[in-house]
Amino acid sequence: MSTPYPFTAVVGQTDLRLALLLNAVSPAVGGVLVRGEKGTAKSTAVRALSALLPAVDVVPGCRFSCAPAAPDPACPDGPHEDAPGTARPARMVELPVGASEDRLVGALDIERALAEGVKAFEPGLLADAHRGILYVDEVNLLHDHLIDLLLDAAAMGASYVEREGVSVRHAARFLLVGTMNPEEGELRPQLLDRFGLTVEVAASREPAQRVEVVRRRLAYEDDPAGFATRWAGDEADVRARVVSARALLPQVRLGDTALLQIAATCAGFEVDGMRADIVMARTATALAAWAGRTDVRKEDVRQAALLALPHRRRRNPFDAPGLDEEQLDRILDGFPDEEPEPEPEPEGPDDGPEGGPDGGGGVPPQGGGPEAPERDGTPEAPETPEGRPQAPEPSASPAGTAPEQAAVQAAEPFRTKMLSVPGLGEGAAGRRSRARTAHGRTTGAQRPRGQLTKLHLAATVHAAAPHQKARGRSGRGLVVRKDDLRQATREGREGNLVLFLVDASGSMAARQRMSAVKGAVLSLLLDAYQRRDKVGLITFRGAGAELALPPTSSVDTAAARLELLPTGGRTPLASGLLKAREVLRLERLRDPSRRPLLVVVTDGRATSAGDLGGDPRELSGRGARLLAADGVTSVVVDCESGPVRLGLAGALAGDLGAPVVTLDGLRADSLAGLVNHVRTSSPTLRRAA
Repeated sequence: MSTPYPFTAVVGQTDLRLALLLNAVSPAVGGVLVRGEKGTAKSTAVRALSALLPAVDVVPGCRFSCAPAAPDPACPDGPHEDAPGTARPARMVELPVGASEDRLVGALDIERALAEGVKAFEPGLLADAHRGILYVDEVNLLHDHLIDLLLDAAAMGASYVEREGVSVRHAARFLLVGTMNPEEGELRPQLLDRFGLTVEVAASREPAQRVEVVRRRLAYEDDPAGFATRWAGDEADVRARVVSARALLPQVRLGDTALLQIAATCAGFEVDGMRADIVMARTATALAAWAGRTDVRKEDVRQAALLALPHRRRRNPFDAPGLDEEQLDRILDGFPDEEPEPEPEPEGPDDGPEGGPDGGGGVPPQGGGPEAPERDGTPEAPETPEGRPQAPEPSASPAGTAPEQAAVQAAEPFRTKMLSVPGLGEGAAGRRSRARTAHGRTTGAQRPRGQLTKLHLAATVHAAAPHQKARGRSGRGLVVRKDDLRQATREGREGNLVLFLVDASGSMAARQRMSAVKGAVLSLLLDAYQRRDKVGLITFRGAGAELALPPTSSVDTAAARLELLPTGGRTPLASGLLKAREVLRLERLRDPSRRPLLVVVTDGRATSAGDLGGDPRELSGRGARLLAADGVTSVVVDCESGPVRLGLAGALAGDLGAPVVTLDGLRADSLAGLVNHVRTSSPTLRRAA
């Protein structure tokens, strides 16, 4: 077994280490979600935490880690009566992104259950993580149904497996830690709320600290055992402090003043629900115990708010996580300080700048600080007084072309009608188009291809029944063989690749008009986020088309690119259509099961051939027909306005074999009878579906 990197050797990341240690002191805090850019020691710190947890006493031979002093009465390996205990180190169990439901919650031996009537249960990762740490790297990429199972088990402290009338329950209490890179997509707000604390991490911009990171990492890789030995003293000190804080935790007093501060803070920041109040109370109590005190003070409440509230204030993926610290101080200053009895400070490890845990923690880096992560490797745009990105100044344009207009802000987003791809797909689970999925309503049965995952009980019994006499059945049990098993086929919803093709030419440059267009695209992006789609953004103007955002799960990145999108120049519609075709071709090679939905946002004008040469109208029609021949499902959002309309977007939609929808027609609350789904009368698209 390889030697893990020591927890106390992690340089900087004070808030990350503090949040992890608070959960080690009080697992009831509810776990930690670590958000940050790649290469910031997220995984290293989490994996190192298990070495600081005290050993656990378990019943020998129990696969569910029952405590000898208080065994689980419903343990599948029980009953454990007066069982002697044995100590073992706390486990850290990793949940892979590609894990199946059976691997997470456990699996039943269906053949034995049917033939012998016994509950033959193979425990999953939730059982392995009981009384330890469950670590989910890239938690935002985990399937939604797995996240739901995981968070339900963490909230209830137990895992339930119920299939075909067979029910198993076992204890599953663990410290849940998830890490994620926001550039790869966000978690839904409902799931964010289930994590107790969140921490934003970023690489230090201080050269001296970066040098120390490299020095320690190279020393560890050259001699892992020797490096760990040099830090063994600090590790032992922190481990002893965790044990001491755990023992002190029941004695910590959470006074009425502290409770009022917590309630006022959550109300002042308009946090939904009551989970934030409970998490803040538990966190403030753990902070006091970690500091060796038996009373909760204002600084504990403040630090608890900085760790427990930022991720709970997000209403949609375009809201940046964070907390207004001036507002927080104003709320807390409205309450008088309690006069705590003086207590001696506990002895702890050296908490200097060399990377040891900081007893009081620090302030999570918020946007604009020296350690705030940069977005997409590009400088941040200046902000307006309202806090939104400021549009760049108009740039000069070559002679003979329309001048480039400054970017305008998007109108307020709205709830859109659902657009879906016709037919039945087999893509990644999501919430948009119909698909064959592992979860959903049962539509039939088939012989399993590989490992059986979802048994169709009626079809299995039907297949086995004619052979009972030939198999010598004499008792009540049904004689079932492997060839009799049938896999349930289910229909649910899939996520799609929604590729936006946005006209940013001069004909769209009227400020009010472009604001409405951006608002519509922003609304569709929000819909794509809620339906778990991948999104991409192509813009065309001037001399050609540009892939502004390659297909990604990060819709907030797409929104940021859209916000700063300038307009101006001629309209190379054909270049945009051909660029979309090329992007979709490459994505089909990368992910052939994910079906695309092309959303063309334009007024239909084509005034430039770009680098193609020829008649712009003819070229755009040809490009649209190529996309239709590829079987790409499209929808055209007609942005033409005014009393006189040319209907060019409708002609484009005809070439694409797609419906045309006005900006107003996208609204879910518009007149009844407008588009609910992407439908087409094109024989080519019907055959492709």
